[in-house]
Amino acid sequence: MPKKTIIGSVVVFIVGVAVILALATSMRTSGQPNSPAASGTSQAQVQDVSSDEIPARPDCPDTQVAGVALPCLGGNEASAPSSAQYTIVSLWAWWCEPCRTELPFFDELQAKHPEYSVVGVHADQSAGNGAAMLNDLGVKIPSYQDDSNAFAGALGLPGVVPITVIVGPDGKMKSFIPKAFTTYDDLEAAIAQKIQGA
Repeated sequence: MPKKTIIGSVVVFIVGVAVILALATSMRTSGQPNSPAASGTSQAQVQDVSSDEIPARPDCPDTQVAGVALPCLGGNEASAPSSAQYTIVSLWAWWCEPCRTELPFFDELQAKHPEYSVVGVHADQSAGNGAAMLNDLGVKIPSYQDDSNAFAGALGLPGVVPITVIVGPDGKMKSFIPKAFTTYDDLEAAIAQKIQGA
């Protein structure tokens, strides 16, 4: 085989491997739960708040949720122990448009179901943007801050947001719903169905 053919084949092979690696990296990054590309929302569409500026938020009921220790987003931990039978968790991110739609439903759920402790887990490093979004929406439920996706990782959740997680009286995850809700009634019915089946 001529020397030019061998060199040409090696160059084509190296370029091909580089293209495949670039595509694989791009696909993996866009599917991350804390990636604005995963939600179709660009970061330019949301006003950026400095990570040092975390607006005040309600205190969290405990230092952990579903056995995962997380700091409280804009509030303090363990304001009062909860006597709720179930904890309902909304896993969300500030750049997620479906999260914006459904987060107010969790406030309504807390108001209508005192037997539930309803909290959020913000799955993104930008705590300031997360707290600001909740305040802009008028959402009152407390939320935890998860900079490293520890919550989703510990529970084996898929890499998407939003996800609704149902935690039982024993503090362990009973079920999860990887779906964006567009009505309060659908959210309430889905949670009731999961609790009855637990």
